[in-house]
Amino acid sequence: MSAETLDRGIRRGTVTAVPVAVGQRGGVGGADGTGAQRIAELEREVRELKRANETLKQYVSKALDLDTAPPRRPDVRVPDTTGHGGPEASGPPRRAAPGTGVEFRVLGPVEAAVGGRWVDLGAPKQRAALVLLVSQVGQPVSVDALVEALWDGRPPQSAITSLHAYIANLRRALEPHRAPRTPSTVLCTRGRGYLLNSRAVEVDAHRFWENATAGWQALDRGDPQRALYAFEAGLALWRGEAYAEVAAAPHVAPEAVRLEELRLSVVEGRCATLIAVGNHEMAVPELVAFTQAHPLREYGCELLSLALYRAGRQADALSVLRAHQQRMVEDLGISPSPALQHLELEILRQAPELERS
Repeated sequence: MSAETLDRGIRRGTVTAVPVAVGQRGGVGGADGTGAQRIAELEREVRELKRANETLKQYVSKALDLDTAPPRRPDVRVPDTTGHGGPEASGPPRRAAPGTGVEFRVLGPVEAAVGGRWVDLGAPKQRAALVLLVSQVGQPVSVDALVEALWDGRPPQSAITSLHAYIANLRRALEPHRAPRTPSTVLCTRGRGYLLNSRAVEVDAHRFWENATAGWQALDRGDPQRALYAFEAGLALWRGEAYAEVAAAPHVAPEAVRLEELRLSVVEGRCATLIAVGNHEMAVPELVAFTQAHPLREYGCELLSLALYRAGRQADALSVLRAHQQRMVEDLGISPSPALQHLELEILRQAPELERS
């Protein structure tokens, strides 16, 4: 499956999970009329919707590393998993109890707290070693990979000695009360490498994944209010660019990009949910800012146009669609998606389906 196809499946899957999608696709009495041809088209659309929903579930499962089964309790933040936290465990790493374990914040500048108190992570290379380990919580990182990352493939003869010193310093910072010569339970040795124990640490990025998944699951159950709460709880964890000070580092960049893409999808999901619950006035300014920052994301443009229309601003809704169409043609030489073209036609004829929440 191509990246373009997956992105289209994700966006349309998000819409199908929210009631606004019904209006976007039109009803039996749409512009195409009734009769056998329209029935055949509707049957084809139903098949497309089913495939899109399946694509969304597969995307969430793969991209978030989470099981897409319903949560075991109604709390929208999704329950703690019962995995063993090793490299073979499935699902997100299990959290440490708040205030008693080690907490890492990576959705912004990288920070660490032990027992609720922020700790000094040391010199730049020592911090870089920790960041790489945090990005792979529950997975061992070899000494060779650490050395390669810290010295950009040109390690000095003292690299291994320096790395051992960084690990020792980090262990003292993360486990200040550990008795001398006792094994570390947070930053553990695994073969010829090191691992952050997923049972002993909590990472804000993992909580973001949990809330995002809870939001998609709530939409799938037809519960937009719970979905809205989950999306907002996840987005509230962001303080800036993920892994801010090292986001461009080769060993961290893929994870930072992945998290940012997920954040944008959750922003769109939250705005779609606002529209679904009738809060068009709040959705409009947020979508204006979002589409200005990300002008080529067609789903954001689609949501903004729908929100404007439902807020009684038909002319503005059409203006957004036509400006986007011009941008796509002039900048990329392509036409807007069929979804946007269909929405424009539905707005022009003031389709009753567009008013449904």
